[in-house]
Amino acid sequence: MDVKFINAFTKSITNVLKTMMELDVKFGKPHIKQADAEKLDVSAVIGLSGDASGVVVIAFRKEIAARAASRFAGLEMTVDHADFADSLGEFANMVAGGAKAEFHGLDVSISLPSVIVGDNHEVIKSKVHPALVIPCTAEFGSFVVEICMEVRKPATVGA
Repeated sequence: MDVKFINAFTKSITNVLKTMMELDVKFGKPHIKQADAEKLDVSAVIGLSGDASGVVVIAFRKEIAARAASRFAGLEMTVDHADFADSLGEFANMVAGGAKAEFHGLDVSISLPSVIVGDNHEVIKSKVHPALVIPCTAEFGSFVVEICMEVRKPATVGA
């Protein structure tokens, strides 16, 4: 994946955490997801279609997902809270939408978010295009953003 796309996602993650949660984020080294990667418990999933297609997954351990959802929504939540999935879904929507806004010259649509809760699950992605993992750490804990994307035409990314 072109580093310009990675930068679009890190810029968007930074912006969402800063504006919605008043938090800074630190990034680990982006890497290709390995078959033996840790399986997490909560995944917010956004599909991409059009000139770039694929999926964006923001994945957490349950306790970190609850803290992230609470901080995002501005009220205390557990995984069982009625608004838990909506909170994390909107978080993922804002991250994917912010990154998409940087994909100049591409006609890309994003899907409605889905949130999966289940111990040690994995969201299966393309076998042809590996998932890029961006490790993230904020005050509420560590999470990963996984991007599995095929770009079908040349684009400029960023300003």
